[in-house]
Amino acid sequence: MSYNVAQKLIKDHLVKGEMTPGSEIGLKIDQTLTQDATGTMVMLELEAMGIEQAKTEASAQYVDHNLIQEDSKNPDDHLFLESAAKRFGLHFSRPGNGVSHPVHMQRLAKPGKTLLGSDSHTCANGCMGMLAIGAGGIDVAMAIAGEPFYVKMPKIWGVKVTGEFPDWVSAKDAILEMLRRHGVKGGVNHIFEYYGPGLKNLTAMDRHVIANMGAELGATGTVFPSDDETRRFLKLQGREEDWIELVADEGAEYDEHDELNLSELEPMIAKPSSPGNVVPVSEVEGETIYQSYIGSSANPGYRDFAVASKIVEGRSIENGVSFDLNPTSRQMLIDLSQQGHIANFLQAGARLHQAGCNGCIGMGQAPATGRNSLRTTPRNFPGRSGTKEDSVFLCSPETAAVSALSGKITDPRNAGIDYPEVHEVDEPTIDTQLLESPLPYEEAKEVELVKGPNVASIPKMDELPNDMELPVLLKMGDDISTDEILAGGARVLPYRSNLPEISKFTFEIVDESYYDRAMDVRDQGGHVVVGGTNYGQGSSREHAALAPRFLGLKVAIVKDFARIHWQNLANFGVLPLTFTDEADWDELTQKDVLVFKGLRDQIRQGNTVEAEIKGKGKTIKLEHALSERQIEIMETGGLINWVKDRLNR
Repeated sequence: MSYNVAQKLIKDHLVKGEMTPGSEIGLKIDQTLTQDATGTMVMLELEAMGIEQAKTEASAQYVDHNLIQEDSKNPDDHLFLESAAKRFGLHFSRPGNGVSHPVHMQRLAKPGKTLLGSDSHTCANGCMGMLAIGAGGIDVAMAIAGEPFYVKMPKIWGVKVTGEFPDWVSAKDAILEMLRRHGVKGGVNHIFEYYGPGLKNLTAMDRHVIANMGAELGATGTVFPSDDETRRFLKLQGREEDWIELVADEGAEYDEHDELNLSELEPMIAKPSSPGNVVPVSEVEGETIYQSYIGSSANPGYRDFAVASKIVEGRSIENGVSFDLNPTSRQMLIDLSQQGHIANFLQAGARLHQAGCNGCIGMGQAPATGRNSLRTTPRNFPGRSGTKEDSVFLCSPETAAVSALSGKITDPRNAGIDYPEVHEVDEPTIDTQLLESPLPYEEAKEVELVKGPNVASIPKMDELPNDMELPVLLKMGDDISTDEILAGGARVLPYRSNLPEISKFTFEIVDESYYDRAMDVRDQGGHVVVGGTNYGQGSSREHAALAPRFLGLKVAIVKDFARIHWQNLANFGVLPLTFTDEADWDELTQKDVLVFKGLRDQIRQGNTVEAEIKGKGKTIKLEHALSERQIEIMETGGLINWVKDRLNR
């Protein structure tokens, strides 16, 4: 039988289940990635489950999101993460070393391996011929402990790549074109695999750009083959011995098909406030901007900065524009400095920030109220930038740079500038000063966890009751993101290791009264929330499931879920249900009370759950998609309780 690359990776790591689309499979995980916005909870989960030492081939804890040291909370958590990395046997990437995804690609990624990360953009490392998947933190904690990762077997969507980029078009325009075609939920339960003759015109970092925003398509992952370009990249990083060839078999088939002709692409842009709201730049040309921002895990490569540097060389940005640079790794920042690119930026009027996620997660660099921000970041969900009523556009470095010069959104083809020729550095810097290797086990087991005053242990979760009477506390529409469920940014994320405190921000973007109302009914049995389609899109942050759970959320009922959030809810004992008849969504109001009887028996006996709308004489039918394993987890009150029960037995 002929296999494509994604099927080969799954087949080589399959430990449970069958490769039938839609069925649950268990995968052996070789590597894990955690970052500081989600990693603190992962380390607390490892402690809560009594895990001794990482059982993966390589696990790394990065500090790249919460870098602002406004007070002691972030640095205290950095010390906690450092001690946890030493205690559990993980690599530790210090603040300032760079964004997890490109640093992992440079230093640890290996073709043919699996990578599970507590960051939805972990899929970026699919550019290296890996099966790289974003997940909730507790799934990553389980993988660190040596347990399989469970996911529904995805379909494989083959994308044949042909042609080469014309001037002023680059990889960001390619993935924005895919989002224009398929939207933010078109890739749900799919892996996108890119193949074809056009791959020879995509560098490893071009592939990273495309793979990264597979998360915005809703995809389980994105896969590129491991070919001569992968080998070239690893050789430049001093790791050629880690290369293996991994390509699709001749005659390999795909469940669905698409073709991406690079030669036919034009500059694209995602308008506020969704990565799927994509149009050609020419359609919005002329809109005034306040900010132009280059960097993030979505455009992390040397070329992405160098091409922008050449565009602004000898020129000045428009008066009143904030031109923000977010270098994405320490070693790349050194190369940009040595080649004169940083000087070009500074002389043009740019602002240089430290290597990290920064403004992408709303950690600084927030735009002014009512002003347009142009960004090379992967997301522009409402409020993600740190400004509640933001207006964020997503675009390529070329578009961002020429627009900074004009002060208006500008199609770079109309800028009157010759397209700059940029070459990668022949011998890039290899700098591991801020990337610490794991300690030997005998030394690691003596390490004490360093917990500052802001680190709070995870409260015990109660079991799922059989009978419940729950008010509908919140009713929402379509495409509610995890940023809207629990915001990021410098105001919220410092409480990432303190569940009682971070829960105070839950749903504030949707309804500022939610927290108080939830606290009013928490001790009376809890509550239900209702949503529309693609509920929980965006970040993998499990706080978006944990915080509502802490506030008493027992059941989430929506038209359909984004993959990672659905799994996070199940992992923490929140029952995720979908409407069998969408007319019932119209029927339910925020004042209704739902009565569930024999709920545990219902989910055991089949996929249908009935609930009575109290006082209306109406019963609605709902569905769950839980596996037998997940039903057990649900009944015990979540994955932490389930693991503890297993260890006790």
